[in-house]
Amino acid sequence: MNLGNGLKKLLNTDIRLFKHSIFLRIYAGLVILVVLIAIFSYLLVQIINYQRAQEYRESLTDGLSYVISQGVARQPTEQQKKNWISDASDLLELPIYYVNASKIDLSRAEKKRLEEQKAAVRYDAKSLAAYVILGLQDDPDHYLYVKVDKIGERQMKALPIFILDYLIYYPGQEDEYLHKIQQYFSYPIDIQSIRELGLDSEQIGRLRLDNSVILYRDNASVRGTTISIVSPMPNNPSEVLVMGPVPLFNWMPFQLSAGITLLSLFLLSLGIYGLILPMQRKLRQVNYALDKMKSGNLSLRLPIDGTDEMANLASSYNSMSDHIQRLIEAQRELMRAVSHELRTPVARIRFGVEMLTDEDDYAYRVQQMEMIDKDIEALNTLIDEIMTYAKLEQGMPSLNFEQIILGDVLEQVATETEALKTQKQIELISPPAYVLVDAERRYLHRVVQNLVGNAVRYCEHKVRISGGIQSDGQAYVCVEDDGLGIPEQDRARIFEAFSRLDDSRTRASGGYGLGLSIVSRIAYWFGGHVQVDQSPVLGGARFIMTWPAKHCGSLVVKKAQRIKEST
Repeated sequence: MNLGNGLKKLLNTDIRLFKHSIFLRIYAGLVILVVLIAIFSYLLVQIINYQRAQEYRESLTDGLSYVISQGVARQPTEQQKKNWISDASDLLELPIYYVNASKIDLSRAEKKRLEEQKAAVRYDAKSLAAYVILGLQDDPDHYLYVKVDKIGERQMKALPIFILDYLIYYPGQEDEYLHKIQQYFSYPIDIQSIRELGLDSEQIGRLRLDNSVILYRDNASVRGTTISIVSPMPNNPSEVLVMGPVPLFNWMPFQLSAGITLLSLFLLSLGIYGLILPMQRKLRQVNYALDKMKSGNLSLRLPIDGTDEMANLASSYNSMSDHIQRLIEAQRELMRAVSHELRTPVARIRFGVEMLTDEDDYAYRVQQMEMIDKDIEALNTLIDEIMTYAKLEQGMPSLNFEQIILGDVLEQVATETEALKTQKQIELISPPAYVLVDAERRYLHRVVQNLVGNAVRYCEHKVRISGGIQSDGQAYVCVEDDGLGIPEQDRARIFEAFSRLDDSRTRASGGYGLGLSIVSRIAYWFGGHVQVDQSPVLGGARFIMTWPAKHCGSLVVKKAQRIKEST
């Protein structure tokens, strides 16, 4: 059972990896393309060779069909024709039938071949037999029907006899009539001197015994192996009838193999181009977007199609553009806000210094020095807030996630707040000690501190602090107060840098409008978010920050570090 589950998980992992990897899809597509092209090439070769084999069979029988039809036509009576056909059947050891033309259904192509005094050949692949239909020149009502289920040496040696039987009616004119019937043969037939053939003594002896000789010749050229049939001429022992050379059927000639190879390569190149074209189009879009970004246009975004590497690249580009655009806008806003915020304490310090130069009262000078010191402290606080916000806004800080006890952080902030003697009631609802969350302790402390400080500043009497882990696995911290709360239309705006509301949360309440912005950025880098609504218990504002209680990536890194340290 466990093995089956493991195989199922492995299969699901492979499927997800295949979906998310464009290169694996290209490789798989290439393999499938090669298989399909191989199957296509095989079927194409079979179709072409079927036609070639049919043409080859017809070319071998055309000349003999003409000679045989001439032999039958010379017989004066029907009985003599049947006797001639019977002798021919015995000679070839093949069944030859003299059938009525009405009993054979011919196709248009077969009828045309018979009208041209050629043979019509039907091949049965199951029985491996060919059926040859021969037309008779002076007898259109009958056909010769030959079943060829074997081709051996006996049949090949009998073929010249039909040509010699044709030539016997033209004594002294054999060459002339051979040239006349050559047009019906696809291979040469000729009368040659026995000395020109280069035969050995055994072959010459067989010819003198009135036997035919079959010559096999291997040719290294495109033509391949050929067969020639040599038969002695009657009444002339120095000359022989030569049929051939007849090339054997080559299932894969050079022209066919070269053509199929070139066609397969062409189809393969088209298929590869089709596989790479989507990635090329996406890369072109990325290059175009980068050129636009280089020219200062950050508004262009790439479409995200699928979940592969190119989709991740488009998503990363869009995120980078958003981040750069946000950084530029934040930098502009920060510069405007900083210049505005620094102007007030600097002006007060300048005013205090001027007052010191004109005042002789020691007590008053001490009072002015204390006010100047407070303004300088305010400047330091403002600079610290600005540096923290800028660090969080520029990019992801170096976060060292670790498992911490959430209640300890909440108790620490509550103790620190009570030590400030704010005259406000701090209520802590601490989670159990076993509640552990993954977080950067320093930044989590800053979040709770900013939220509590903000609540203390705007509450009437009471602030409540709570935290824990929700049912969906999200950790949370919650800070509530009993103040006037925040209007719903202003709840999104308060997380913007240097933003202040126009009601009770005004400049007179203190702060620089960066505390909640820092909380928002820390929540973002924690992988969570912060929101504000109305407290159902205290009636004021309620701030809740949630983030994943478990960060798998950080735990894996820490585990790897522990293993490295142990080794």
